[in-house]
Amino acid sequence: MAGYDQTLRPFLWRAERLHPDREVVSRTHEGIVRNTYEEYADRTRQLANALEDAGIGDGDRVGTFCWNHHRHAEVYFAAPNVGGQLHTINPLLPAEHIQYIVENAADRLLFVDQSLLEALEGAHDAAAFESVEQYVVMGSEVPETDLESVTDYESFIDAHGTEYDWPELDEDQPAGMCYTSGTTGKPKGVEYTQQMLWSHTMASLTPQALEIDEDDVVMPVVPMFHVNAWGMPFATTAAGAKHVYPGPSPEPEDLVRLIQEEGVTLTAGVPTVWLGVLEYVQEHDVDLDSLERVVIGGSAAPESLIRQYDDLGVEVVHAWGMTELSPLGTVAHLKSDLEDRSPEQQYAKQAKQGLIVPGLEFKVVDDDGEEVPWNGEDFGELWVRGPWVTDSYFERPQANEVDFEGSWLKTGDIVTVDEDGYIQIVDRTKDVIKSGGEWISSVELENKIMAHEAVSEATVVGAPHEKWQERPVAFVVPTDDAGMDEDEFLAELEAFIAEDYPDWWTPDAVVHIDEVPKTATGKFDKKTLREEYADEDLLVTEESDD
Repeated sequence: MAGYDQTLRPFLWRAERLHPDREVVSRTHEGIVRNTYEEYADRTRQLANALEDAGIGDGDRVGTFCWNHHRHAEVYFAAPNVGGQLHTINPLLPAEHIQYIVENAADRLLFVDQSLLEALEGAHDAAAFESVEQYVVMGSEVPETDLESVTDYESFIDAHGTEYDWPELDEDQPAGMCYTSGTTGKPKGVEYTQQMLWSHTMASLTPQALEIDEDDVVMPVVPMFHVNAWGMPFATTAAGAKHVYPGPSPEPEDLVRLIQEEGVTLTAGVPTVWLGVLEYVQEHDVDLDSLERVVIGGSAAPESLIRQYDDLGVEVVHAWGMTELSPLGTVAHLKSDLEDRSPEQQYAKQAKQGLIVPGLEFKVVDDDGEEVPWNGEDFGELWVRGPWVTDSYFERPQANEVDFEGSWLKTGDIVTVDEDGYIQIVDRTKDVIKSGGEWISSVELENKIMAHEAVSEATVVGAPHEKWQERPVAFVVPTDDAGMDEDEFLAELEAFIAEDYPDWWTPDAVVHIDEVPKTATGKFDKKTLREEYADEDLLVTEESDD
């Protein structure tokens, strides 16, 4: 038996004691903010006292509606270590999903960025937000708002001391919570225990994963509301490395400036971010001398992007994960016995989702439940299990029956495994569209489009896109009296969808067809549509690149 439970608390203790002067740097609406680990730990203990004074304790959920900055990082360690649960909320979701998530999680306290206050007010619903007792605006003042029981963050913590007696927690104590984006229904909650986050952190530090060391300067561009910024705030603290947080809605210029001024060595985000940075670097007289590696996940990293960063002397580390995996699952490091391969062969390996992270197991099964050979050709569904893989969804027994098989999580990703053990995703079992690292539900879009009076039938598929990886394309059967061409309908559809969904959910193209092909069971046959239109340029570049 372990002599002491595996929890997050020792990571912060170690960073403060061994690296008290190392910085936590944050770009905020108030400018650049710098704290040492010693100051960061003091502020985190002040926040812990404030949470306890607000009644937050065993199992209570603390919601965050925030970008990447030092105050959010303080909540990352304070909320779980007082015995509560850090619940990060994606502000880019439709209002009805945000309402469902807050109500389902029963958040008691909700932290919100000033720049996201309007979005939260737009999603606010008295019944769905009934559990929320107080809102805390990240900053030193409270802007004008319709929300009640609101205070600012600095006032919230200032009245409290920097000493705090952390409770001894069981490693099975729930510490975090994220929701998957709804694909065929409501978002599904995934809970992370102290032990799951501890295990994920330790694995992330290994050379076979993210290889974070104490002399690194780490800038997670992946949002902290997106599966705990892939666990990087925890792993960076555990390593005693310097944090750099890019703050609200960073542009490529902001990221490049932070890389240069703060000496960033490691950063991470979806491919769209790094395409933008690459364009900026090519158009301006800048260098990325300090930058050693970029972790790309959320969507597949194009091989061309890997090559272009390699030309700049920056290694692209291609990774794959899921909310259910806390989230890290695979990383495409080159094995030592591949170092004598040609550059083309090496790039091909790096473009795959990669090798399973130490601590996890996987298998790939076909429709008959048999494991497929590792030959890079046979494919099946990827199943994963391990100490940081969830075994159930929060209050979703029906989903649990479908998505889990004993200790195995059935990921829903269709993959091949080559002879060297590199996993490559070739398709998805669910028709979900991933654009710029964010999910778009084709089913919800279809239902919305078919609610339009000029539409008889509609289906939505994801089409490959150079910048966003995938963008939705709608195949529409107009009613007999519709009387609109495709361009006119696309413009009208944009306004129609905007009534309920973010503008980036709007399809980039609308194709009028006579009938949606159907399977033998009467379902829309998207595979047939994909094959029929595979060679056609369906995307409206001007619209999708805005």
